[in-house]
Amino acid sequence: MKKAFIIGAGPAGLTAAYELLKQSDEYEVTVFEESFHMGGISKTVNYKGNRMDMGGHRFFSKVPEVNAWWEQMLPMQGAPAADDIMLQRDVPLEKGGPDPQKEDRVMLNRNRVSRIYFDQKFYDYPIQLKPELFMNMGFLQTMQVGFSYLASLIHKRPENSLEDFYINRFGKKLYSMFFEHYTENLWGRHPRDIDPSWGAQRVKGLSIIAILKDIFWKIVPTKKAHQVETSLIESFRYPKLGPGELWDVTASEIEKLGGKILKGCKVVGLEKDANDHIVALTYEQDGKKIREEADVFISSMPIRDLVGGMNDVPEKEAKIAAGLPYRDYRTLGVLVRKLNLKNKTKIKTVGNIVPDNWVYVHDRSVQLGRFQIYNNWSPYMVVDLEHTVWIGLEYFCNEGDKLWNMSDQEFSDFAVDEIIKMGMIDSKDDVLDTHSESVKKAYPAYFDTYEEIDTLIHWLNGIDNLYCVGRNGQHRYNNIDHSMCTSFEVVHNIVNGIRDRSNIWNVNTEKEYHEAKN
Repeated sequence: MKKAFIIGAGPAGLTAAYELLKQSDEYEVTVFEESFHMGGISKTVNYKGNRMDMGGHRFFSKVPEVNAWWEQMLPMQGAPAADDIMLQRDVPLEKGGPDPQKEDRVMLNRNRVSRIYFDQKFYDYPIQLKPELFMNMGFLQTMQVGFSYLASLIHKRPENSLEDFYINRFGKKLYSMFFEHYTENLWGRHPRDIDPSWGAQRVKGLSIIAILKDIFWKIVPTKKAHQVETSLIESFRYPKLGPGELWDVTASEIEKLGGKILKGCKVVGLEKDANDHIVALTYEQDGKKIREEADVFISSMPIRDLVGGMNDVPEKEAKIAAGLPYRDYRTLGVLVRKLNLKNKTKIKTVGNIVPDNWVYVHDRSVQLGRFQIYNNWSPYMVVDLEHTVWIGLEYFCNEGDKLWNMSDQEFSDFAVDEIIKMGMIDSKDDVLDTHSESVKKAYPAYFDTYEEIDTLIHWLNGIDNLYCVGRNGQHRYNNIDHSMCTSFEVVHNIVNGIRDRSNIWNVNTEKEYHEAKN
């Protein structure tokens, strides 16, 4: 049998392993994972029974193949979840689906609520032209936003940066309120120094014009309106025990099919022959370096490390790869008795907490970038759902900087002080427990040598038995379904002997916002 080596047990790596085993009996499949967890940055951390989602992952896709895949691994709930029962809430149920009160292998239907916290007020994200928006901003600020947007329509800026991209779509005032500080906090760079393609990929079709069109077609109920109307998703799927559960189940299915998953194995090198054909990889395990040969290599490891570990890389391509930037982050799980944030929505929640899954923080007086409320992701993420609130405070940083190097206790003290300052809690006495987690290379960044990445991709595509998949494997800000789709395409090419790689790199290049439904 031929050997296929897959680097990384995140969504892309595990999907590739499973699909290759399902679609072909020609390959022995081995997955190499540096950590001891499945899912990469989609893992779930279990701390004393309270579970943390690293980054927050909504399971929503416009790709039927992805939805069917998720359904196979974790069927949709066929009975109400714990909080559905407590709130007497009606949710869509799948006939014959598992009961989440009795079974773990199940997907839940969850409400999508995602807002911005600015000036101690909540604003919809993405921005929507609702009465609450204007009430929160007040008359003067609303007029400033309006005239600023009109100015952006009259004078379109050449889109040389992410700042230009945002101002052209939202106006300078709205940009300064809701995009400038958060983006700089996220990336550690001002938007004027970031490539506009990041906005084209993440914000896509969203703009004031798009929002106005949406409102107009809702008011004018014609057949044409039905065809063009676009709105944001209002619900999504979510594994009962967090996103890591999906990948734990997938790993188990891979092993049932005969695949191997080697944990604690860090791939440090790939060996090319004179014909630019990969012949072997080297990995570290328990302090030892081990070399293994294979026929096919599928990599979801960061391109910078992938190319950095190869022999005979041309100088130009080596320089591009070495200069690719990443952003890391730290998360603090904080268990509190209550939050001071008031639920002013019509959405019922256990304990009447705010209904958000996550909240983007636009407060220049703190470093906090975003916080999650795990209670709202799944009631099974929290041990005592009725009497505690389990939140995740997310901080963006660079490996080795001051924030990254803080001890767990220093980080806990720092982050708790910030949410006291923001008024989310009254004092440290409200905190029952905390837990810190750090994630390397969570976000591939769009600056420095990124502008030359097409040159690097062209060279990588010239290696006949190497395939790059996933977020870090392609240095592209992919969602879970996009990462999975890159692996679908790779396996399709391998099984059918297709040499061209364009279908793999074309995933996630559509121009519509990911979380929109038509």
